Amino acid sequence: MSGHVFVVGADLTRLTCDDVLVPTGRTLRVAASWRDLLPADLVAEEDHEGVCVDLAWSGDERVLAVPGEGPRQAWLLDTVDDCGRGLDWLLDGAREALAAVARREVTEPVHGRARRLVGLPALGTGWGGAAGRRGDLLQQLLPVLREAADEHGFDVALVLRGPSDLAAAQRIRRGEDTGWDLPDTLRTLAEQLGERARRGQLALFIGAGVSAAAGLPTWEQLLGELAGRSGLDEDLRAGLAQLPPQDSAALLARELGRDRLQEFVQDRFGPGPYALAHALIADLPVQEFVTTNYDPLVELAAADIGRELSVLPYDEARPGKPWLLKLHGDAAHPESVVLTREEYLQLGDSRAALAGVLHSLLLTRHVLFVGTSMLDDDLIRIAHQVRSAVSGPGREPRHRTGTVLALREDAARSRLWEQDVETVAMSRGSTPPAEAARRLEVLLDLIGCLSTPPTGYLLDPAYRGMLDADERDLAEALQQVAARLPEGAATTSAAAEVGALLRRLGHGRSAGRRDGADASDGPADAASEPRDDRLQSQRPG
Repeated sequence: MSGHVFVVGADLTRLTCDDVLVPTGRTLRVAASWRDLLPADLVAEEDHEGVCVDLAWSGDERVLAVPGEGPRQAWLLDTVDDCGRGLDWLLDGAREALAAVARREVTEPVHGRARRLVGLPALGTGWGGAAGRRGDLLQQLLPVLREAADEHGFDVALVLRGPSDLAAAQRIRRGEDTGWDLPDTLRTLAEQLGERARRGQLALFIGAGVSAAAGLPTWEQLLGELAGRSGLDEDLRAGLAQLPPQDSAALLARELGRDRLQEFVQDRFGPGPYALAHALIADLPVQEFVTTNYDPLVELAAADIGRELSVLPYDEARPGKPWLLKLHGDAAHPESVVLTREEYLQLGDSRAALAGVLHSLLLTRHVLFVGTSMLDDDLIRIAHQVRSAVSGPGREPRHRTGTVLALREDAARSRLWEQDVETVAMSRGSTPPAEAARRLEVLLDLIGCLSTPPTGYLLDPAYRGMLDADERDLAEALQQVAARLPEGAATTSAAAEVGALLRRLGHGRSAGRRDGADASDGPADAASEPRDDRLQSQRPG
């Protein structure tokens, strides 16, 4: 049973997965950004640039399992090429590491995922053996990862942080047109949604199913956890299941008290590791996001690739910048959380402005619904209001306003919503829910691949080898334009526009790249590599 290779922008220290490959060298020094994956008792020496791991190689091996407890197994992989052995040596190390990962028995992937997920950075492109050859590495590494996924049956996430890296990797995958085990109907859907995203016509609605993959509770599970804290006797707890969810929540809120309820929500839905789906969604070239979730995982995933989302209604929306509307409140503002029947009713009153944002998107965008069953009262009300506004005697039938990606086929629910949205099921019959959720991830991966602008690395010297003759001529002409931009270009509107375009095409990225990261990546890159061991202090002992 073959696995899948995902390409995603993320921070590997925060991405939920089973195994993580950490680049190092013979001195076992790793970049400081990997520190969170290492047990404290294995840190022998530390400074702001790196950490020495208190382990030792045995002979010529290149892979070491990091001892410790926890949901993720870290592996150290030697990627520093002191002897000029080239990319073949680096790729052999990747094969050796993935084979070692496969030998570790995993009875159940993290959070019930259908397959193990193995995360790794673009090995060797920071301080390692592929520095300055990022394009060559990606072209040769992707087939190696696919071979390993096919052979071992696990999924692989190639995690990249720089815009040039993502654009180049997606161009390579588009050129091969392989690696997506999806039926033709879903491939066609991915092409349509990718085109909408490229044109700025797509918006995202994110439901609780997305965050469940990061270990957060669904609505029913949340009520169960609250009931466990409430102190209600068994008869009352059994009766909760017979009430509508909002009424169950109202009773629990009364028993717990509003302060305890808010404290629980703030703690349970606070910052933490995000799921692969969060990262895939945050990578999409979409400007408008709406969610009924309380957690901050989408905005964390976006921030890790340099996309700062304004969270509405708490932040101010900025022209030209992406935003995320928290329709049912935010755990960081627990007083805003919508949970009980009374709070739901207020959405049609004091919170009507928030609903109006989704109204607007359904009228002006194509909304992609992910991780929702479309049973939420607010969604039903909003869809009905939009339908009422656009339908009437003598009016032409309008196109559907969105697409719902459902895990399983539900003919009755699809028929119920067919006037408003198209419902597309990931599975039919007896397909396990976890496998259907994995297929949804693969679909999101393909949408991301098809919607990523293909020019994001055009002016990045690290990818010059990927350009054809016409592209090289164009890149040289644009570099001349960049050289002629006046000092203080940001103060001149025309020059600022040209400068912004050149940056989107990759100008200036390699010059600022350090530790395998693009200068625009912000914080230290968790996909980074240790620099040449000879420049670092040796591990004690």
